[in-house]
Amino acid sequence: MKYTEIMVRYGELSTKGKNRKDFIGRLAGNVTKVLRDFPQVEIHPRHDRMHIVLNDAPFTEIDQRLKRVFGIQTYSPTIKVEKTLDAIRETSLALMKETFKAGMSFKVNTRRSDHHFTYDTNELNLMIGDYLFKNMTGLKVEMKHPDLVLRIEVRQDAVYISNQLLHGAGGMPVGTGGHAVMMLSGGIDSPVASYLALKRGVDIDMIHFYSPPYTTEKALNKAKELTGILANYSGRINFIAVPFAEIQETIKEKLPEGYLMTVQRRFMLRLADQIRAKRRGLAIFNGESIGQVASQTLESMAAINDITTTPVVRPVATMDKTEIIRLAEQIGTFDLSIQPFEDCCTIFAPPRPKTKPRIDKVREYESRLDIAALVNRALDGMKITTIYPGDKFLANKAKEDTALL
Repeated sequence: MKYTEIMVRYGELSTKGKNRKDFIGRLAGNVTKVLRDFPQVEIHPRHDRMHIVLNDAPFTEIDQRLKRVFGIQTYSPTIKVEKTLDAIRETSLALMKETFKAGMSFKVNTRRSDHHFTYDTNELNLMIGDYLFKNMTGLKVEMKHPDLVLRIEVRQDAVYISNQLLHGAGGMPVGTGGHAVMMLSGGIDSPVASYLALKRGVDIDMIHFYSPPYTTEKALNKAKELTGILANYSGRINFIAVPFAEIQETIKEKLPEGYLMTVQRRFMLRLADQIRAKRRGLAIFNGESIGQVASQTLESMAAINDITTTPVVRPVATMDKTEIIRLAEQIGTFDLSIQPFEDCCTIFAPPRPKTKPRIDKVREYESRLDIAALVNRALDGMKITTIYPGDKFLANKAKEDTALL
């Protein structure tokens, strides 16, 4: 059937008290971003729910985008009809015939904000239920836990009918949890950590370190495309590419092999912290999982964190690899993450990195380097790209390469 609008129900926003209006406003803005390709759609945020008027926009495509918007608990496609008993009956029957399957139970649930309407809620429940029984076979009523709920809402302007309850992404609207930066590699873990940060309402800028000529443009485009997948959950994300080759070459030339990884990570965190400060972020997120690799032991984390007092948040810190992979598959980043394009974290990886680096030793080794100059040159070379949901980079580059042949 052709749906008229979508009724969106809020999740945790119901607990936000005096701040509820701000949270709803942010959610409306995020919905507007993800539906920017449908200018005919009207979005009306209200205290109890949000109404999205389709104006002939295709529900199927809108549905695919809405289910990724954090802050939405459930939503229902609805049909607007005239305030007559015949119109309510006919639409209810057509909707039930389209979605009802043998063996399902149902109930009719009427709400009425127009208290001058001819029939009250109990009368409408009974009349519509009787009409459905007369015109359909195999119906079974279940009041407590029905498979289908035919919802009828009588408002001042019209009657709205629905019988689907679709689940949204839950969580908090992106932007209500503050602004932060995310250290995004091309692997499995950091995109999952990004997803979890977005789910708690954190608006993130992606920071990706790349090291040409040791890393390829395909590796950089892979990170951008991962950002495009994650932008489905926020509307858009700023992608910050930071050149890192000079720093890696300098560390490899001047420092002991066992401390290469620790010092590299400290430089990454320094750069991330300075970018965070420039962009007024409150925290740094990353994809570290305790014990997964040598640089992710508690001792290594302590040695790396030594360079900043900014909160460093690790959403996947206590998850094992199986859990992380499962979530990566669920959000659609896994297949891209396992593409074999090396990132800068692997190209200079020592064979025997220190798993318990000493902070005093790290500081001593770093004193041999001109830290400020290395950091400033990297920051001067960074590039910022705004990435929107589903933006493609690997495919576009492949087309360019083919055109050159």
